[in-house]
Amino acid sequence: MVIKSLKEKYSGYFSSYCCSKDCQKPAVSSPEKKVEEGENGNVLSSSSSYTKQKQKKPGGWKAMPYILGNETFERFASVGLLANFMVYLMREFHMDQVSASNVLNIWHGITNFAPLVGAFISDAYAGRFKTILVASFASLLGMVILTLTAWIPDLHPQCKAGDHCNGPNSMQLGVLVTGLAMLSIGSAGIRPCSIPFGIDQFDPTTEEGAKGISSFFNWYYTTFTVVMMITLTLVVYIQDSVSWVIGFVIPTSLMALSIVLFLIGTRIYVFVKPQGSIFSSIAQVFVAAFKKRKLKLPALDEGVFYDPPLKENVYVFSKLPLTHQFRFLNKACMITENDLKPDGSTNKWMLCSIQEVEEVKCLIRIIPIWASAIISFTAISQQGTFTLSQALRMDRHLGPKFQIPPGSVGIISMLTVGIFLPIYDRIIVPSLRKITKHEGGITLLQRIGIGIFFSILAMVVAGIVEKKRRDSAMDGPISVFWLAPQLILMGFCEAFNMIGLIEFFNMEFTDHMKAVANSLQSISMAGASYLSTMVVNIVHNKTGGHWRPDWLTRDINAGRVDYFYYLIAVMGAFNFVYFLYVSYHYRYKTSNLVLKEDKDEVDVELSSMKP
Repeated sequence: MVIKSLKEKYSGYFSSYCCSKDCQKPAVSSPEKKVEEGENGNVLSSSSSYTKQKQKKPGGWKAMPYILGNETFERFASVGLLANFMVYLMREFHMDQVSASNVLNIWHGITNFAPLVGAFISDAYAGRFKTILVASFASLLGMVILTLTAWIPDLHPQCKAGDHCNGPNSMQLGVLVTGLAMLSIGSAGIRPCSIPFGIDQFDPTTEEGAKGISSFFNWYYTTFTVVMMITLTLVVYIQDSVSWVIGFVIPTSLMALSIVLFLIGTRIYVFVKPQGSIFSSIAQVFVAAFKKRKLKLPALDEGVFYDPPLKENVYVFSKLPLTHQFRFLNKACMITENDLKPDGSTNKWMLCSIQEVEEVKCLIRIIPIWASAIISFTAISQQGTFTLSQALRMDRHLGPKFQIPPGSVGIISMLTVGIFLPIYDRIIVPSLRKITKHEGGITLLQRIGIGIFFSILAMVVAGIVEKKRRDSAMDGPISVFWLAPQLILMGFCEAFNMIGLIEFFNMEFTDHMKAVANSLQSISMAGASYLSTMVVNIVHNKTGGHWRPDWLTRDINAGRVDYFYYLIAVMGAFNFVYFLYVSYHYRYKTSNLVLKEDKDEVDVELSSMKP
């Protein structure tokens, strides 16, 4: 009787399970709202609550030069400043190999955790455009400070000829850390918001918009990679062979240019208002489920759950049905006596909507996949540390006079990505699509898994090359191009794993969670940086002994960096087995939305549920 009376009073907020054991169709918020099913059973609605209300038509690719330009130049600037930073710390700040590696890894960790804070500010208060703009100015200030550390003699250690060079004093280190901190603030706002802001410019309800979003991820990374290639050659060469000051001024100027470019596109952009913080919503779901933990979930045909209309500015494709997975959370959206006030408002800490519960489930499902990225990113992070140490001890001559800067060896990895991605997007994917009948050629989890495999292979090859380099050191240095195989494999790892994860996070989260989706990528990299720091310090402190140097001793020729690479490869192999297990059991979000009528029952389309 209680359920019946509640249904009669608040009919627009109730939902019942569909016939399938795994899903239900989104409920209509009121009887007069007409709902129809489109192709593949996607639920469409003529209600304004189910369509994205915008003041103007999305600009699509017209807005991309400004958005991609800002993101690309920001990365161009930060990478141009930091690609050779390991060498800068060792040569100009006179740090040893392990200390410089720790500074970079800790900074990378903080920088990659920071986007989680930026995502919160963007979603809850500022919106994506303002967050990107403020963060861009913070990055510019950080670059100016780091440029000053090279320009002003008192801001870096000074050594006289024949004297022992001491490391940086507290003042010099403080200025360096301040500059890096401002870069972290810049990354906090730009990285979680640039991709969602780009996606906002497309209309997924049109064929053109859907295709645009699909290609956007690959071209986003391609343009970034091509510009990075220029950075790792021209800028790094100037830093290494001409002047650190000029080499820092160039990326700083490019950061200023990125801000101007971003502002020029203002008249074209579509602006989506902040919808409130997802973090508060997540906490409310767990609290509400805990408070109602003693309630018994109703039978399928008696289910009464809170299902209000979506807010404006949210696409219909973000509407999620209630599922049986993690059923204990379903109690958070069960309506009990006094949960709904006469005006239809609720106490969010007592009653959450189906949408909010399912968004939390999306996050829980993704966490095991997200965790698998950390070790594979640990392999990628070695390109900026010990790969540079290897290059410093190898023959970098290209002809009798020109010498390749050690920071430029990463161009091989970038070149691999820049060449492969357009081929993959335009040739390989269409060919695979004909065979697999899958829109992306292969599933996103398959793409990520291939990338993890390449990261393991890269570390094995890196160990073999390092043994060859070390054994040949007495006879003279070998060519730096011996590093090419491991860097090419790392390029394939990035093309499959990193881009696959970017697309996976963005596709598996709703529109409301896009900023969180992109912060997860950065958090994976942060975890990789901290894991790398931990492994480096453990290896440095625990290996060696009995008058033998440790694996990562200051003199790389006396150490065993090859053993360090093999250790990461072994960790990667265990991680790969773990990934295969969690990906096999993963259920794609879209499998809950794609329904297929078959006689008298509703079957869930399962073809996309396995990797």
